[in-house]
Amino acid sequence: MLEKFFGKSPAQRVADELYFRAVAQARQTNFYTDMGVPDTVDGRFDMIALHVFLILRRLKQDNVRSAATAQALFDTMFTDMDRGLRELGAGDLGVGRRVKAMAKAFYGRVAAYDQGLTTADTDLHEAILRNIFRGDEKERSCALSIASYMRDQAEKLDHQSMDALLQGEVIFPAPWACIDAMITS
Repeated sequence: MLEKFFGKSPAQRVADELYFRAVAQARQTNFYTDMGVPDTVDGRFDMIALHVFLILRRLKQDNVRSAATAQALFDTMFTDMDRGLRELGAGDLGVGRRVKAMAKAFYGRVAAYDQGLTTADTDLHEAILRNIFRGDEKERSCALSIASYMRDQAEKLDHQSMDALLQGEVIFPAPWACIDAMITS
């Protein structure tokens, strides 16, 4: 309600831009056509969650300056999930329950992906296989591609300026560039 009278806070404006960029990257068709991500509501949620996680991970590296933006980004994501469920026709009574389940799933992914990025390659690969591909062993090579993509993105984000991030600027290289790099190496 205060937003109506005073406008969005600076952290909220930045979070909106970061979220917009995360969603734009998550919608890249290569994830669904070349990397095997299911083109479903769940698959799209997983790709948005993956990219928001990557941004939150980077923001956490300077938590003193970025805490408000990180919280606003999380809130923006779940406000959008709420809106999306309503657009899909979920009733008012079911939306809260579903958003709560999505938040729990997101926290689980954050923990698994964070651990996977700091430990052995197999941990991240297994987390992706479990979360994005629901444990389908036939998708193991796709999970490996996404794990490689995530590591590459995390490394690139680690080198992006925190000042730029706190202005809403984030650069995600195209997924096909990561696929090309995997093929040539």
